[in-house]
Amino acid sequence: MNSGADDAERASELALRPKTLKDFVGQERVANQIDLLLRAARSRNSPADHILLSGPPGLGKTTLAMIIASEMGAPIRITSGPAIQHAGDLAAILSSLVEGEILFLDEIHRMSRPAEEMLYLAMEDFRVDVIVGKGAGATSIPLNLPHFTLVGATTRAGLLPSPLRDRFGFTAQLDFYENADLATIVARSADLLETGIDGDSVLELGSRSRGTPRVANRLLRRVRDYAQVHGDGVITLPIAQAALEMYEVDEVGLDRLDKALLDILIKRFNGGPVGISTLAMSVGEEAETIESLAEPFLVRMGYIARTPRGRVATAAGWAHLGLKPPANQPGIFDMPSLDA
Repeated sequence: MNSGADDAERASELALRPKTLKDFVGQERVANQIDLLLRAARSRNSPADHILLSGPPGLGKTTLAMIIASEMGAPIRITSGPAIQHAGDLAAILSSLVEGEILFLDEIHRMSRPAEEMLYLAMEDFRVDVIVGKGAGATSIPLNLPHFTLVGATTRAGLLPSPLRDRFGFTAQLDFYENADLATIVARSADLLETGIDGDSVLELGSRSRGTPRVANRLLRRVRDYAQVHGDGVITLPIAQAALEMYEVDEVGLDRLDKALLDILIKRFNGGPVGISTLAMSVGEEAETIESLAEPFLVRMGYIARTPRGRVATAAGWAHLGLKPPANQPGIFDMPSLDA
């Protein structure tokens, strides 16, 4: 039953994704740059240059990869860095591509080193060297590849080695969305879901979506559920606010994990500084989850700061909990850290 529900949720999310750059809301600078790159490639009747999409989760990297394939009229192959642990895995994928195909490699920073080194040659010279045999009798057989376009996506661009970054012809840095763009996305998604929603609710959901379209669409689906169970199916402002309160999303978009992190940092550790591993253990989450999901938004909102000595709650963070920082609290760069 859970599997079926998850499949339905994924199908619903996929249906809400825009199919063309014209329908892609927000990221106007990046969309214009990609549009120029694709139009030039089409005019030359050649595959587009390799593209790296970088930014926090949920900003549209996968959607953009699918749009690139659609705009180029090319098939797309989707895989991810963690799925490619051996050079042979990558060789099998590359050798089965067709001319002009888009290879979308999500979480590219998590590829194994041997596969990474094979990708260098494939991106630059469109060939790979396949090793046959072992030991002294091993031989290298060059395998020519069709010209393809690699679209890589990463949430941690700093973890990519320079030789890999340098082989991308264009790198797009996706930023968090403005509330107005998120409201437009909510309105469009509600229309696709055939859900009635008023203007105030559209703005409310947009302002609580953490600058992230994925969050906006997820909140819309949950509020739609609430409206169907507790109302007549139409989303009004009181319905939206009641639903968001039930799902523990506050007025600026902080969810349960965000609030737990801020609460522990301030009330248990007096505002910090605290190392990420201590914070992760305190809220019962992995450090990587804290760094990738909660921390970027809290830093963007100005509620916490990352310092050389650890994470520190800012005055705005204290104020969000209705508290005042201690009068004798030292500067954030002067305090000792609770762990490394």
